[in-house]
Amino acid sequence: MIIVVMGVSGCGKSTIGQQLADRVGWPFFDGDAFHPPANIDKMSRGIPLNDEDRSGWLAAIADRMLTLIAANQSGVFACSALKQKYRDQLLVSAQVHFVYLRGDYDLIWSRMQQRPGHYMKPTMLASQFEALEEPRDALTLDIGQSPDHMVERIIQTLIER
Repeated sequence: MIIVVMGVSGCGKSTIGQQLADRVGWPFFDGDAFHPPANIDKMSRGIPLNDEDRSGWLAAIADRMLTLIAANQSGVFACSALKQKYRDQLLVSAQVHFVYLRGDYDLIWSRMQQRPGHYMKPTMLASQFEALEEPRDALTLDIGQSPDHMVERIIQTLIER
């Protein structure tokens, strides 16, 4: 099984993804690590990525998913996957499941203020919400819940069924 924890920047994808992976003993892959240097540079300068920028990044994540699936291994990925077409690109197998971390702008903005030095600047949050197409086929969790509660819900809903 591949679980993709998705949502706008600052919603807690990496935190929840890492805690989930630790809890179930699967490897964790942060989507940020798959960005080419040009994407990171662009975001560091406050310029939102476009579909072309994201294409190679999503392909690299999808390739890693396929490698895991071919090796009969599971994994947890943190990836914004904001648009349906991005999720379609990541849906490389029926073994891929999405978990959407939903939160309101003000809460996420306040969380982003606590991340000094991160290349994704809080001023870019509006562009994330503009690009977001909320998924219809994902387990949706409210980020106002505790991380432990969210991880437990993912395990009960996706892994134990």
